[in-house]
Amino acid sequence: MADVYREASVREAARLPADALPRFMQETRGQLVRWLIHLRREPFNLLFALVQPVILLVFFGGALQRFGAPISPGGNYRAFILPGILALTVFGNSMAGGIPVLFDKESGFLARLITAPVTRSSILVSRFLAINLLSVLQCLIMLTLAALFFGVRVASGAAGVAALLGIGLLLGFGVTIISLILAFSLTGHGDFFALLGIITLPLSFLSSAFVPLDVMPGWMRWLAVLNPMTYAIDSMRALVLGGSELWSGGLLLRCCAALTAFDAAMLILGTSLLRRRL
Repeated sequence: MADVYREASVREAARLPADALPRFMQETRGQLVRWLIHLRREPFNLLFALVQPVILLVFFGGALQRFGAPISPGGNYRAFILPGILALTVFGNSMAGGIPVLFDKESGFLARLITAPVTRSSILVSRFLAINLLSVLQCLIMLTLAALFFGVRVASGAAGVAALLGIGLLLGFGVTIISLILAFSLTGHGDFFALLGIITLPLSFLSSAFVPLDVMPGWMRWLAVLNPMTYAIDSMRALVLGGSELWSGGLLLRCCAALTAFDAAMLILGTSLLRRRL
C-alpha cells in the first residue's frame, strides 16, 4: 500500500504546473459530483440531516423556554440557542465528514483512486465542499423556519446571514481536517464511531451553545474558552441578536481571528500527517 501511495506521489509531482490548476478543478468537480450522488442515493439520511436541527430548535428550545428565558436577551430562548444549533450542525457534519473516506479506504476504492491520475488534494477538497454544501443548506433551512414559525430573524440582515454562513465555513474547515486525519489514521470505522461519540457530545456542552459562559462553573468555562465552537457560536449569536458589542467591542473580529488560528493549526497538522498517509 505504501508503494502505491509513493508511486502516486511521484506521478503527481511530475505534472506540469501550467496544467495543474485546470486538472485540479476538474478532478475536484468530478469527485464532488460523486459525493452528491451518494447523498442523493440515501434520501432517508439526507432527510434526517435536514430535520434533526429543526427538531432541536422546536423541542429543546420549547422545553427549556421557561428556564432559559432569564438568560436570554428579550426572553426568547429559541433565539438564544439558534446560533448554537447552527454551529452544532456544522460541527456534526464536519466531524462525520471522514466516514465515507474511511469506508473507501476499507473497501480498497481509495487505493485505486490514488493510483489513478488524480491529485491527492482534490480528494480532500471535494469532501470538504460536499460536507459544507450540506451544512449551508441546513443553516438556510433553519434560518428560514426560525423566521417563519418563531419570529426569530437575523438582526444584522442579509449581510448577517452571509456572515453566519462564512463563520460556519471557518468552523467547518478545521473540524473537517480533524475528521479526515482520524479517517486516515484509524484502522476501522468502529474506532472512528467510538471517537466521534466521545468527542462530539462533550464539546457540544463545553461551549456556549445552550447557556452563556458566565453562568457555567469555572472549570467548564475554562474548557469552553478553549473550544473553537464557542467562538463560532458567540459571533453567530451576536449577528442573530444584534447589539453594539458586535462592532464596537470587536467581537466578530476576535472570534474570526480565533477560528482562523484554529484552522491554520489544523491545516499545518493535517498537512504533516496526511502527507504521510496519502
